[in-house]
Amino acid sequence: MHKFTIGIEEEYQIIDAESRDLVSHVSKIIESGKAILSENLKHEMHESMVEMETGICQNVAQARDELTSLRRQLVKIAHDQGLRVSGGGTHPFSHWKDNIITKAERYNKIVNDMGDVARSNLIFGLHVHIGIPDREEGIRIQNVMRYFLPHVYALSTNSPFWVGRLTGFKSYRQEVFAKFPRTGIPSYFSSVAEFDAYVNLMIKTGL
Repeated sequence: MHKFTIGIEEEYQIIDAESRDLVSHVSKIIESGKAILSENLKHEMHESMVEMETGICQNVAQARDELTSLRRQLVKIAHDQGLRVSGGGTHPFSHWKDNIITKAERYNKIVNDMGDVARSNLIFGLHVHIGIPDREEGIRIQNVMRYFLPHVYALSTNSPFWVGRLTGFKSYRQEVFAKFPRTGIPSYFSSVAEFDAYVNLMIKTGL
């Protein structure tokens, strides 16, 4: 079996220390942290979010250690700016209308294409990237993982609130994100060729 690699991204809420509301201060955090975390901190669609990513790790233990260290450093950077960072799929009461979209060509295009579906996508997540050298093996693994994804969703629910309301969902983040194309459980693919044909169709149709 091939040796897989792993990389982890986490998206954090940027919080005012007093009000606990979201604040659009990602540039302050990135500027303050560029000397030590210049390769690890990134902008996202909203300026009230900071994305932190590990490097390419050789195993889970290395990824865990790197992520733990990065979290500690990010918390300190935020504190030094009078801010806080928090996890969670959604903020419990902050409204997406009050949060600024990051000025970048990529995000401008998404907003122009999708309007309020994009503007309201004020959600935060954990992304785990697994590097698989053999594409056919990657397709086989993806097909097997389709069965487990609902279980992972159920174990990771952490967003019952949206714009100050108890929504009745354990994971309202998933409901917000479902408005985007290319989300949810992937289709079954019999081969890399079938997957590539599907990707080409999505590109042709602008998705």
